[in-house]
Amino acid sequence: MDLDEGLQAFVAEAGELLVEMESGLLKLGRGEPHGELIHAVFRAAHTIKGTAGLFSLESIVVFTHAVESILDGVRDGSRVLDERLIVLLLSCADHITAMVDDVARGGQGDLGERGVPLLEQLHRYLGLAEQPPEQASAAMSEAALWHVSVQFGEDVFRQGMDPAAFISYLSQLGELAAVAVVDETLPPAADMDAESCYLGFEIALRTVADQGQIEKAFEFVQRQCTLHVLPPDAAPEDYVRLAQRQPLHARAIAEVLNATARTVPPALLAVPASSARPKAAAPAAAPAPHNNGEARENRTIRVDADRLGHLITLVGELIIASARTGIASARLRDAELRDSTELLASLVEEVRDSALQLRMVRIGATFRRFQRMVHDVAREQGKEIRLLISGEDVELDKTLVERIADPLTHLVRNAVDHGLESAAERQALGKPAQGTITLNALHDAGTIVIEVSDDGRGLARDKILEKAIALGLAGAEQNLSDGEVHALIFEPGFTTASEVTNLSGRGVGMDVVRENIEALRGSITIDSTEGQGTTVRVRLPLTLAIIDCLLVRVGESSFALPLSMVDECVAGLEEEAEGLHQLRGEVLPTIVLRDLFRLSGPAPRRESVVVVRHAGQKAGLVVDALLGQIQAVMKPLSPLLAGSRCISGSTILGGGEVALVLDLPALLKLNKETWTC
Repeated sequence: MDLDEGLQAFVAEAGELLVEMESGLLKLGRGEPHGELIHAVFRAAHTIKGTAGLFSLESIVVFTHAVESILDGVRDGSRVLDERLIVLLLSCADHITAMVDDVARGGQGDLGERGVPLLEQLHRYLGLAEQPPEQASAAMSEAALWHVSVQFGEDVFRQGMDPAAFISYLSQLGELAAVAVVDETLPPAADMDAESCYLGFEIALRTVADQGQIEKAFEFVQRQCTLHVLPPDAAPEDYVRLAQRQPLHARAIAEVLNATARTVPPALLAVPASSARPKAAAPAAAPAPHNNGEARENRTIRVDADRLGHLITLVGELIIASARTGIASARLRDAELRDSTELLASLVEEVRDSALQLRMVRIGATFRRFQRMVHDVAREQGKEIRLLISGEDVELDKTLVERIADPLTHLVRNAVDHGLESAAERQALGKPAQGTITLNALHDAGTIVIEVSDDGRGLARDKILEKAIALGLAGAEQNLSDGEVHALIFEPGFTTASEVTNLSGRGVGMDVVRENIEALRGSITIDSTEGQGTTVRVRLPLTLAIIDCLLVRVGESSFALPLSMVDECVAGLEEEAEGLHQLRGEVLPTIVLRDLFRLSGPAPRRESVVVVRHAGQKAGLVVDALLGQIQAVMKPLSPLLAGSRCISGSTILGGGEVALVLDLPALLKLNKETWTC
């Protein structure tokens, strides 16, 4: 592996481990049982330190080693994990993140003096700060020479382990006085399996640590290695017995004894080397996983996002080419060619679905990011808040997940800052002292709905309406519903006076939140009851790249409607009034696309109506003809149409012509505004 690729892998892995570490610390802070949680946090720190050592990132190694030592004390019960220590460890995780980010920018993770205050606090917990230099020197003089013999199993690489990381970690316990690699364990090149590990080491370690601490260095690989530790006072016979148990290690044992000026027993040199050599692992026999996490890791590979994006682009072009082939086959009226193109179209659809699945990621990682923010802001404001998360397994396009993070951050911060009352206020209102914020994700009619809820003070309808009238955003004579009043906080320029404490901040920046969500072809709505709480719902498409659409024609123009929002198609409706029709006794607002886009040409004698629905709103789109279902490869609009309110993009049809993709949420909103003015 190229060194740059290795560093990229380290940065990616360290980022995931730091998220796991932070999540574990926050759960421990909420009083959840230590058990596996503290072990998971320790493993994350241990892995980061060991891998950083492979790339000589000494600043990260030294700092993370101190964090790891604290966590080790918590694991064995010698140190109490209180709120103060959790806050310190969270700050340390932030500093490690900053060092890893520096590595990602091409640095060495050395942030100068920024980590010194944290390191001093860690040393005080470890009892190192008060240790005079002469005591430290005396401690080193008491170090003893231990002998460590380790033979790593063949499956170590397959389990994601790196033997060098364990040797690097061992060096943190003291001085590696001598290290000998066991060459005899390597099979002939013809028999070697590139995925198998054949490494063995004999090590002389000078340290003040005891045997338990030395063995703990190999804790995460204990099932995949053979380990023997001989104490400093081991007799010559002990080394002979070790060589008899590990015949291929005899030469390396003698080499280490010579390097540390110790006597090599003659019997050791007489130990016959075994002629057996490790055999390559059978490729069909996969190792039995010890847990589901390891099995999942073995089935997972990292793919560069740019390569994946290029694949999606090619799939889009393949869809267009397949549609063009289908048109040609229909024109030629060849039965065999038609059957072949139908099979091709079916396979292309499967390829499309599989390719899009590669871009789908779980939204849980984004949700978990808010645990830390809620913890910190609640601590700063003296509030008691718990964050409940559900729907973590819901999958969304990677691009959407990345771009929705900022709007969600604003919504969660608003809930923490301004939605929830202080503990004293809540108790005075008869509520539990601890407020609750809930993040939930769910599938709904081909879209994803993300809900941000709190059980706080809610939105004050009268105060919002009063401010909106003062700003000219609403008329005093208008009879607005609760939903329409709540939606006023998304209007540009809407804010509240500083004395309105139960609403302060709810409108600041909310217009930007709505713009960002609508740019993703999504929508946002609010449900709130004053004194009980607020729920903000964000509705998003599953993907932005390729969508199933209903193709319609108006005059000489073609339009694509996202199929997930199409309820039904009907041929002609009874007109009740201009812009209104009857559908099975129900009044249905209608939009005549010919009039909306000012298209020329006479309307057909019999028009069709496409009934669309989004976020509780329903309308009928009057079109000339229905052309069938297509897979629309989304293309950006040209600068000429970039400001169009009701068009979200374009797509190329099989015949080469361009169809505009309608922005149905914007279209329904525009229609509603027209009929409520």
